[in-house]
Amino acid sequence: MALARTRSGLVLARAAAPAAATTPRPAARARMQMVATAPTPTPTVFETAVATADAATLKQQILQLGASLDRGQSYNPTSGAYYAERMAAARERIEALVRLAPPAPTSLAQMDGEWELVLATVPNGIFRSSPFFLAIEDAYVKHAPAGEPTGVDKLGFFLGARDNSGRAKADLFFKLHELQVCSWGASKVGRVAQQVNSSSGMLYSEFDTSLFSLTVIPILGWFKLLPTFGGCVVTASSARMDAARPGVVQLRVEFTTGQKVDGLNGLGAWIWGIKVPVRAAWKLLPWNRGREPTCEIEIAYLDASFRVVRDLGGEYFAYTRPVVPRAAAARQ
Repeated sequence: MALARTRSGLVLARAAAPAAATTPRPAARARMQMVATAPTPTPTVFETAVATADAATLKQQILQLGASLDRGQSYNPTSGAYYAERMAAARERIEALVRLAPPAPTSLAQMDGEWELVLATVPNGIFRSSPFFLAIEDAYVKHAPAGEPTGVDKLGFFLGARDNSGRAKADLFFKLHELQVCSWGASKVGRVAQQVNSSSGMLYSEFDTSLFSLTVIPILGWFKLLPTFGGCVVTASSARMDAARPGVVQLRVEFTTGQKVDGLNGLGAWIWGIKVPVRAAWKLLPWNRGREPTCEIEIAYLDASFRVVRDLGGEYFAYTRPVVPRAAAARQ
């Protein structure tokens, strides 16, 4: 108690007790200390190395990963998840390189010449770098007819489709194509390259293929059963760029033809002169409804020796200038 003076005199007043200091309980105090002292997550050595690497280092690492992954063919989700970690590392390095990209190109002249594929992140076949297959992906994903049922029929489900989207259909198509052409080692993909000719406004996509490279009766056989033959499949596409859309190349497939590869037997000289009119045939197919075989690619990175292409699905194709260029055959 205490005396308080007022105008009317002295009155008794209760002294205000000082506010007691709040002391946390031991358990709460321990929790507070743990929160205050908990270390913040720090990047791993691996993450730091990728984040701080310069373009030259990243390109060297992409080349090494491309060699160890056979340009991406060693990782195949159809076969299993082995090498998935290596492919993830390759993708991280490509994306890190893309973040260091100089200004995007605005003309084909900036890409003129020959480029060889060194790494692709796309599953089910590095042949998908060809505009022919990119146009198939474009048709499924961007131009699927409206009003189709959303469910998956039994055959589609059995083959691996889990929905009726254009993306699922495109992925299933590429998976089945790879299984058909590469099963039992019947076909092998060799060099994959592109030739850009800004003067004619053309992009030539090339891949070498050899058939029956190794054929033998299992266990019993010690000699080749079938001769090896093949050649270079060339897809010719008209190409154009719009300065208003830097980095975007618009492609339209014109025709496909074949070329002889030195040291590899072909079916005969007559086959090299044949041009399959893809553009004309494509428009006649009923499911294309008169549309032309077109697609777009994005040049995500470009310098004098390295080029990274990103497709509609966000997959990457890394190209470099060849150490041993192939003499360009006459193309009309």
